[in-house]
Amino acid sequence: MGISRFQRFFFKLNRFREKHLNRQQYLVILGGLVGLASGTVAVLMKNLTYFVQSLFFVESSSYYDHMYKIGLPIIGLVLVYFFKTRLIKSEIGQGISTTLYAISKRKGLFKYFQTYASLIAAPITVGFGGSAGLEAPTVVTSASLSTRFSRYLKLNQATKTLLIGCAAAGAMSSLFKAPIAAIIFAIEIFSLDLTLVSMIPLLVASVSAILTSYFFFGNDYLLQTQITDSFSFSDMPLYGILGIFTAFISIIFSRIYISIFSRFKRFSSKLNRALIGGGCLLILMLLTPQIYGEGYALINELLAGKHFTATENYAFNQFENIWTVIVFLMLLLFLKILASSITIAAGGVGGIFAPVLFIGSIAGHCFGMIINQLKILNHDIALSNYTLVGMAGLMAGVMHAPLTAIFLIAELTSGYSLFIPLMITAAISYMITQRFQKHSVYHLELAQRGDLVTHNKDQAVLTLMEIEQVIETNFCILNESMTLGEVVKEGVVKSSRNIFPVVDHQQQFKGIILLDHIRTIMFDQDMYNKVKVYDLMQSAPDVIDLSSCKMSLIMQKFQQTEAWNLPVVKEGKYVGFISKSKLLTAYRQKLIEVTV
Repeated sequence: MGISRFQRFFFKLNRFREKHLNRQQYLVILGGLVGLASGTVAVLMKNLTYFVQSLFFVESSSYYDHMYKIGLPIIGLVLVYFFKTRLIKSEIGQGISTTLYAISKRKGLFKYFQTYASLIAAPITVGFGGSAGLEAPTVVTSASLSTRFSRYLKLNQATKTLLIGCAAAGAMSSLFKAPIAAIIFAIEIFSLDLTLVSMIPLLVASVSAILTSYFFFGNDYLLQTQITDSFSFSDMPLYGILGIFTAFISIIFSRIYISIFSRFKRFSSKLNRALIGGGCLLILMLLTPQIYGEGYALINELLAGKHFTATENYAFNQFENIWTVIVFLMLLLFLKILASSITIAAGGVGGIFAPVLFIGSIAGHCFGMIINQLKILNHDIALSNYTLVGMAGLMAGVMHAPLTAIFLIAELTSGYSLFIPLMITAAISYMITQRFQKHSVYHLELAQRGDLVTHNKDQAVLTLMEIEQVIETNFCILNESMTLGEVVKEGVVKSSRNIFPVVDHQQQFKGIILLDHIRTIMFDQDMYNKVKVYDLMQSAPDVIDLSSCKMSLIMQKFQQTEAWNLPVVKEGKYVGFISKSKLLTAYRQKLIEVTV
């Protein structure tokens, strides 16, 4: 009864929309609702994490008082393991990559548990000290909620994808209170088309989410800074060098992240992954407990110029030599890369957004301190500026999102006086990193499988198409041992097609027979028992392997062979044919479907 009323409600809602709202107005309203939901998710995610942290983490001036915390990440990873294996009995996925996969291969739909799984697992991971961020789990939870709306409202795939973008924009806007950067993040990461139709819902979602954040958090910001020194032309070479430096660190981050993931995949037991990962984190945190959690506290200390206090009262006593501080911070940078990669690879639920900001802030701050110590300029530079620009450089390199990096830092500083340095560093970092690391860590796995949706419209449409929908199976199958008489009786007479697949007794595909090639002999009954299919068949121009071929490769095969039909096999066994005409028709339909 409840389900029936629920369905009737949405039926009436759709009828009302059809009568009183045009499509643009409808999208704006949906964008606002998704933004509110995303803002609420962000608030819940943060508060749940703070609650978990408050149970274990208290301010202390003694290093030994921190020792009891060292084992907490192991407990957190094990709890997440049992949550995934005993309760939801499925992998949750890694935030942005999960969302991108839902867009490319699941028609913008998520599994039901993804609407709440990250909301539980991420606060446990980060709250117990796992070295990861909450941004990606917030995005995937918000995006999953948006697809719930889409299913109930019977929306097409283009609108589903747009609402996922609205959810991502809303989540980032609420977390950082940077609405413009949030919109650009959704466009860059999820390859949304930048049109007026899509821009207005994204804007409304971003604004409604940030209003939700202001309602619950007031004027509190994750990153607190104030620009003290404006950009001068003489600083431009330094920001260019900083771009090269952050590109170098970005490449190291990506390589280490990928390497650690591949190593942890070798452990067949996921419980072993959690225990080994937790043990590795224990060792790392014995050296530098600063890598606990997201790390925004240390970023704010660096932005305030407190690099001495950032290293005191932990495993080491307070440093008094500035070069020792630089060496320690660089060590902390590399250990944070290891800790973040291990946290996620070991089964923790979190993202790399916060770790990237953490690492970028250290890179920029250390770069600035080195410049000041070497007296390269006749005056000391503002370390907070280089700390901020360093964050932008690393975001541009690791995430391949230079525009997001530029606008996020510009909005966080409440002004655009650093806009030129941000552009210089982000652009250089992005261009160098992309040269050595073609895809970001968000996109790499999907790109390797050929499932990545990009801003290339043609490539995006091919990625979204499903091979199974264009396979035709109404062909008469011939066995290679059949005679010409059997071909005529079982194939030509019964089939309306002019091509026949040939298989052996194990259904392994062997070749094809074209009606045109047997037309001259098929009426000669004297040859019916003399000629075998094996003698008549020929090799196909090419073969489509269902287990490995993607749509882009299939289209390429048709262009190279100039064939009208190509056979499809799976593990060598015949499945059907794909025709060029049906493929192009499906392409046109998908293009219309995904165009907002």
